[in-house]
Amino acid sequence: MARRLLIVAHAPSPNTRTLLEAAERGARSPEVSGVEVEVSAPLETGPESVLACDAILLGTTENLGSMSGALKDFFDRCYYPVLERQQGLPCALYIRAGRDGTGTRRQAETIITGLRWRWVQPPLILQGTWDPAFADQVDELAEGLAAGLETGII
Repeated sequence: MARRLLIVAHAPSPNTRTLLEAAERGARSPEVSGVEVEVSAPLETGPESVLACDAILLGTTENLGSMSGALKDFFDRCYYPVLERQQGLPCALYIRAGRDGTGTRRQAETIITGLRWRWVQPPLILQGTWDPAFADQVDELAEGLAAGLETGII
C-alpha cells in the first residue's frame, strides 16, 4: 500500500508558484516510488486530507511577520478534527520570507507543537530577495520527505 504525502502550500505569486512546483517535482521524483502525492491550496484543504496522509509538507509566505492567512485558516479548520488522530505526523515547512522569517517560524512551531506533529527537519526559511536556488532547496526538501516516507524512516 502506497504511503501518502500531502503538500499544502500558499502560492499567491509567480515565485511562490515556482516553489510549489518544485515541491511537487521533488515529491514525485523518479527516485521515489510507492508514495502518492496530493497537492492542495490551504483554503481548499480540509481535515479529511490530513487524516488520510502519512506525512505533510507545508509552504507559506511570510506576511507582516506571520504565516499567510490562508495557511492559518487551514490550521484553524483542521486543528481540532485532527488533533487526537494524527499525533506524530511527520511534517516539514518552507517559508518564503522577504525579511527574516522568524515570526512565521515561531508561529508555525507553536501550532505544530500543539498538534503534536513531528518535524523531520527544522523549517526551511528562504530569506531575502528572490533566488532561483530557492526552488532547488524546496525540491530537495520534498524529495527527502517523500524518500523518508517511502523507506519508512519517518
